[in-house]
Amino acid sequence: MNDLTHVIDQSKPSIARVYDYLLGGKDNFAVDRTIGDQFKKNLPGSVAIATTNRQALIRAVRDLARDGMRQFIDLGSGLPTADNVHQVARRHTADAKVVYIDNDPIVLAHGRALLATDTNTTVFQADLRDPRTIRERREIVETIDFDQPVAIIFSAILHHLNDDEDPAAVVRYWSEQLAAGSMVYISHFRSGENRETATAEQTLQSTFGRGRWRTDQEIAALFGDLDVLEPGIVPCASWRPDLTAVDETTPGRALTVWEQLIVSGLARKA
Repeated sequence: MNDLTHVIDQSKPSIARVYDYLLGGKDNFAVDRTIGDQFKKNLPGSVAIATTNRQALIRAVRDLARDGMRQFIDLGSGLPTADNVHQVARRHTADAKVVYIDNDPIVLAHGRALLATDTNTTVFQADLRDPRTIRERREIVETIDFDQPVAIIFSAILHHLNDDEDPAAVVRYWSEQLAAGSMVYISHFRSGENRETATAEQTLQSTFGRGRWRTDQEIAALFGDLDVLEPGIVPCASWRPDLTAVDETTPGRALTVWEQLIVSGLARKA
């Protein structure tokens, strides 16, 4: 990361880099680790939340690719890690096309380095709150065929939009762009209505000016008129768990209180 430090403001924390820290990554600065440590202290299950969220995303992409999905748009993709969307998808669909989008310049730099020789995958920097501009970007137009099914991924990103930024409208915009048979995957912080989640929300708001832990009803509303598939909107640790995978949830076991604080769901456009 040394070649990037001259262009990255190390005095300000980044959501993507804090998340990277919680997942055990190395692409973060001291200011990011300070915020991450606050989450670990005030919300002791922060690492479990980040980990189960990532595992659910991997399973979702796996199932989508197995079912023949060949196009993916990952909005708020975060820093590259093991089992990125394009890597998981191509285990099952060799010609899968993937577009990664994030607003953090360090994500752009790392993504471009990772994907330098990959003609079916691209990454660019943009603001999730401006979906129309993203839709019109050359990288999208040249990579994604919207006349065919597309999977849109909102993994742990919509909770970083405040209510007045209307995350449901962002999902609705993309849903309207999609052909029948397309899919929308969402994972989201789920309100525990307790001191810990209230403190975590305050930390997000005071640090980044954004962050909402939403109720089950609020999260369900994000899907709009889309058809939510089985098993519904459930804790990430319970979303289609894989008995053969390492470090995954065993179906039927009781979840910890922390694992219940992030949920996911996959929906189809009819």
